[in-house]
Amino acid sequence: MIIPLRRDIFCVMYRFIIRPLLFLFDPEQVHHFTFKMIRYIHYIPGVGALIRSLFYHNNPKLARNLFGLTFPNPVGLAAGFDKDAKLFGPLANFGFGFIEIGTLTPKGQPGNPKKRLFRLPADQALINRMGFNNEGVDAAVKRLKKNKNVLIGGNIGKNKSTSNEDAIQDYQYCFRALYDYVDYFVVNVSSPNTPNLRALQDKAPLTHLLNTLQEDNRKTSKPKPILLKIAPDLTDEQLMDIIDIVAQTKIAGVIATNTTIVRKNLQDQNQNELGGLSGKPLKNRSTEVIRFLAEKSNKAFPIIGVGGIHSVDDALEKLDAGADLIQLYTGFIYEGPQLIKDINKALL
Repeated sequence: MIIPLRRDIFCVMYRFIIRPLLFLFDPEQVHHFTFKMIRYIHYIPGVGALIRSLFYHNNPKLARNLFGLTFPNPVGLAAGFDKDAKLFGPLANFGFGFIEIGTLTPKGQPGNPKKRLFRLPADQALINRMGFNNEGVDAAVKRLKKNKNVLIGGNIGKNKSTSNEDAIQDYQYCFRALYDYVDYFVVNVSSPNTPNLRALQDKAPLTHLLNTLQEDNRKTSKPKPILLKIAPDLTDEQLMDIIDIVAQTKIAGVIATNTTIVRKNLQDQNQNELGGLSGKPLKNRSTEVIRFLAEKSNKAFPIIGVGGIHSVDDALEKLDAGADLIQLYTGFIYEGPQLIKDINKALL
């Protein structure tokens, strides 16, 4: 009874004390502060094991076998939270079955001017226009070399200064640099915060990009799964193109979805900020995309569902719609690590 009691106390503290306190400050500054705090407390002997005992639900029935990988549980951390692979070990202690790092680019870049991250508490959402800020793929590789047992996805993109015509070389560079240190790859052409990036989702350039990466993949001793992360703002016709592209290129699957540029029925004063919207307002559209892809393809490929998961019911809805795995980001910020544990318990 001691561990459940501690976990419940932490849940109450997070919801009524920690989160309200953190939400008093700039969200990007809070993100960096939280990173430092998580890192520092893990320097204390026994803290990592304590956190793991509170939140990690270790049960073989939760394992999922997809595209040649065994995921300890189906709840992952979405890309964007640990962009530079600085905290994947400690974050895994909070119960995640896998961690997706990035988006990484060949060269480090500062991203868009600040302020570029906004909370919408009235809508339980975030808007970001970060712009692929990261230290570059080679810096991340140095940290990933220390990974012991965390299942890692590598989310890759292009530098802002790279034209769409030359984008393939950026993706190839990241693929080759990360190949030995990640378990699967995610091709990000769906962020709304890099100019013209979403044009790469068009059928011809996207097919060419994925085929090129698959050619590089086949030249390796052991090809790794490559997934495609898509926008929630695609039309049904474009989603049918995605199904066709997956079949043509034989990539491993799809992550649905990235953030949205659509603004509907929002209440918060920050609703008109430019950038990608995540959180509860994205939930229904993300689920619609997952269901469309699963049904129209006859479940021909695995889908990782992400977007608006703030509760156990939200997670089950994604899985019922056809997702094989799910990822959290905004829900993790609003609800805390208890959400991961609750989802895994519900799945059992």
